[in-house]
Amino acid sequence: MMTTLDRGNETRARILAAARRLFAERGYAATSLADIASAVGLTKTAVAYHFNPKGRIAAELIAPAADDMLALLGTDFGGDRRAFAEALVGFSTRHRTVIRLMIEDVGLADDAPPGSIGEVLRSFRDELYTRLAGPDPTAAERIRAWAVIGAIQCVVTRTVDLPERSVHDDLRAAVLAVLDRS
Repeated sequence: MMTTLDRGNETRARILAAARRLFAERGYAATSLADIASAVGLTKTAVAYHFNPKGRIAAELIAPAADDMLALLGTDFGGDRRAFAEALVGFSTRHRTVIRLMIEDVGLADDAPPGSIGEVLRSFRDELYTRLAGPDPTAAERIRAWAVIGAIQCVVTRTVDLPERSVHDDLRAAVLAVLDRS
């Protein structure tokens, strides 16, 4: 027998799944609580009961990716940029709908205020750069590191409609080709 708590958790999961899909298709700003409600067959009031304001949905969708991001950055790759890049591609393809939400809708502006999600994203990006470029990088290493970051960002935000495995495999090959170039 399903309890009220079970039904509430099931409803929250349905709302999150619909929001993830709609945010990936339309973007965060272009998706309303009413759109999400319609997608799950609820009223806007019912969705707002679970997630009000709408930003709480985004925060809950971002949380698992943030945990994986911290795990990625906490892993010691022993200076192996190739291994780090492969792990980064895996992370990025696994969380591409959330990455699109964070990059395109939340923002990665260099002038994001202290304490904002934009500042957190910028710090993450800068740490990725440091790990990809290595200590005291040459001009070529700097260019390759930024090329990898740009490619990952562009590919994962523009391919949410493609199968994850094919995106992962093709992106991995492209990233490693850039890094392996001497």
